[in-house]
Amino acid sequence: MTPAYPALGPQTLEQLRYVSTATVSTQLFKLGLRNMFMPGLRPLAPTLRMVGEARTLRYAPAREDLATFEAISRPDYPQRAAIEGIRRGQVLVVDCRGVESAAAAGEIYMSRLKILGAAGCVIDGSIRDFPAVQKLGLPVYARSPAAPPHPAAHLAVDMDVPIGCAEVLVMPGDIIVGDGEGVVCIPRHLADQVAQNGLEMEELETFVLEKIQAGARVPGTYPPDEATKLEYEAWRKARR
Repeated sequence: MTPAYPALGPQTLEQLRYVSTATVSTQLFKLGLRNMFMPGLRPLAPTLRMVGEARTLRYAPAREDLATFEAISRPDYPQRAAIEGIRRGQVLVVDCRGVESAAAAGEIYMSRLKILGAAGCVIDGSIRDFPAVQKLGLPVYARSPAAPPHPAAHLAVDMDVPIGCAEVLVMPGDIIVGDGEGVVCIPRHLADQVAQNGLEMEELETFVLEKIQAGARVPGTYPPDEATKLEYEAWRKARR
């Protein structure tokens, strides 16, 4: 059964495609959330943007009697079930406990996600076939490359549950945003507000950057004083 999540505004995901993780993090900080950026995760393809709702997968430490190739080959094994059940536009977010000694997945599974229309994959561990995944055209974030298969260190034990990814709590259905700097998680009920305010902040900072590059001093320009705000409003009207 597909979980029921609070509805998003019709433009929210599209708006977030134009909002950087830096701006999203600032908006969340203003709302009192200081631990939503996932430190240590590197984009395999830094030029790709990622926006989508989270589908979660949780790994536990491997145990030799359970993490066998026979067990992980079953269709209902949580790793396989999560990947096969991904919906278009979702981001698979994987809790690897920060362990980098074995890969959570590789080119074959990432290719399957891409074919199914996933928006991306976030792993707070390692990934194998690193060079191939870099060229795949799917936004993927991980800590490092690793050749060993996942049962060398991991056992997939659950999916569609709250997880920790890079020490950030991710709830199923939260909104995940990624760019060249990394990944940030937006609590779903705040996504509409963050998207709208973030888009406005991006526009203001475009104006501010133009002034700074033209020689303006930082005081009075960033953050803008009243005179700069009036100038900004005129700039907005002319631009539109």
